[in-house]
Amino acid sequence: MAAHTVSYKCPSCGAPIGYIPSTDKIVCEYCGTAFKIETLDDIYDKEQAQAAKSRAAKEATWHTEKAGSEWSEEELAHMHAFTCSSCGAEIVCDENTMATECCYCGNPTMLPSRFSGMLKPDFVIPFKKTKEEAVAALEEFYKGKKLLPDKFTANNRVQAIQGMYVPFWLFNSDISASGVYKGENDSVVTTPDEIITTTSVYRCERNGSMRFERIPVDGSKKMDDSYMESIEPFDYSDLVPFSSAYLSGFLADKYDVDAEAAVARADERVCRSAEGCLESTVTGFMRTHQMEDCAVFKENGAVQYAMVPVWILTTQYEGKPYTFMMNGQTGRLVGSLPADKNKLMMYSAGAFIAAFVVLYLLLSNTIMK
Repeated sequence: MAAHTVSYKCPSCGAPIGYIPSTDKIVCEYCGTAFKIETLDDIYDKEQAQAAKSRAAKEATWHTEKAGSEWSEEELAHMHAFTCSSCGAEIVCDENTMATECCYCGNPTMLPSRFSGMLKPDFVIPFKKTKEEAVAALEEFYKGKKLLPDKFTANNRVQAIQGMYVPFWLFNSDISASGVYKGENDSVVTTPDEIITTTSVYRCERNGSMRFERIPVDGSKKMDDSYMESIEPFDYSDLVPFSSAYLSGFLADKYDVDAEAAVARADERVCRSAEGCLESTVTGFMRTHQMEDCAVFKENGAVQYAMVPVWILTTQYEGKPYTFMMNGQTGRLVGSLPADKNKLMMYSAGAFIAAFVVLYLLLSNTIMK
């Protein structure tokens, strides 16, 4: 008959604990904390229940099948698709708009392709910022950048500018979460011979519920995630039911990350936010630690498919392309800029000299004293 062994760890410090014969207590060999057997059993029962909740929470699903809808035959007749012969980007537009070059890699060869494999969006945030405002925002973006090459600012011209609708999956759900935390407080007593520090450890259980609406997850692999995160947030109160009329004069990126593939990122954002909310309520301690994974339950998990507006601007300097993106709703703009090597060396040398002078003065004052 196989022996079954259960190993217990101290709820306070995590070290092994052992039973004291002829008593009803178990004592930690490391921190000396004593527990009654009934108390320890209760703690471990709760931990097992919490672990079961965490496993069940991970199995909860989003209703991704309800995101987006099918295009009507009439709508399909007025939609066109183009594929970049260089990077493979698939661009969608209406019959009045032509994709003449790839807004991602600048390739001028866009091949007509069959419009298929794309759901009709549920919502769209229409463009609020115009092309002229995007160009003005880029010129304003240059100001104050002392390391920019003079030729870049003097001769720079926007070579290409295109309004693009970027696909996003919006996740909505009621959330209930629970977690266990450890709080620690120290008390110090000083005697002529020693300093005694006593640490009190507290087990803190937290439960809560909240509502998440429109958690955004980018549906395009080609769109630089760091750029998209930098031009966020979008004001989703401006969402309106999708109509292909909003595409007139603009392009739309065909999603290559479907709703199901976006679930992992949505779960990560939900769990991180829920854990942060629970942990923020554990107060009054010198130190706090999360003892185990939070259990986050999703209910009524719905997903919507939306298009958001982005202006993509491209310039060139010394044969190298520079891309900028602007939130087509709020006007927030980001991008990378070249640096003048001579100016960089000059500023670096100036900073070094200034630091050397300060250090010299400090040392001189110290020696004089």
